[in-house]
Amino acid sequence: MPAKEPGLRARALRHLARREHTRHELAIKLAPHAESEAELAQVLDDFTQRGWLSEQRAAEQIVHARRGRYGPARIRRDLELKGVPSETAAAVLATLKGGELEAARAVWKRKFRAPPVNAAERAKQARFLLGRGFGSEVIVKLFRGVEDGDE
Repeated sequence: MPAKEPGLRARALRHLARREHTRHELAIKLAPHAESEAELAQVLDDFTQRGWLSEQRAAEQIVHARRGRYGPARIRRDLELKGVPSETAAAVLATLKGGELEAARAVWKRKFRAPPVNAAERAKQARFLLGRGFGSEVIVKLFRGVEDGDE
C-alpha cells in the first residue's frame, strides 16, 4: 500500500517548523500541492489568523541572519525578493541604521584586514562593500576612519 501524501496544512506546518516564511514564500512552496488557489489562500489566511505565519517575524529573522554580512540595501532587496511588504521591511530595516558603520567595518576587516594603499585598491574595496549593500557615505566614513588609524 503506497504512503499517503501529506495534506497542504501538514506541508505548510513542516515548512514553518523549520524556519519562518513569508506568505509569498510559503505560497510558492505549496502551490504545486494545492488543488486550487482558493484552498491555498484559505490555508495561508488560517495560518496568518492563528499567528503561525507572520511577515514581521519572517522579516526580523531575515535581517538577523544577514546583518553581519550585508548592508541595508542588500537586505532590503532580499526582503523584497521574499515578498515582505515594503512598510514591514522599512520598519525592520530602521533597526539597522545605527550599526551600519560598525557592520561595514566588520565585513571590511574580515575581507581585507589592511587599509588600501592606492586608489585602485581603495576602489576595489569600495566596490566590494557596495556589492554587499553598504551605502557610499558609510564607505567613505569607514575609509576615513581606517586611514586615520581608528580601526
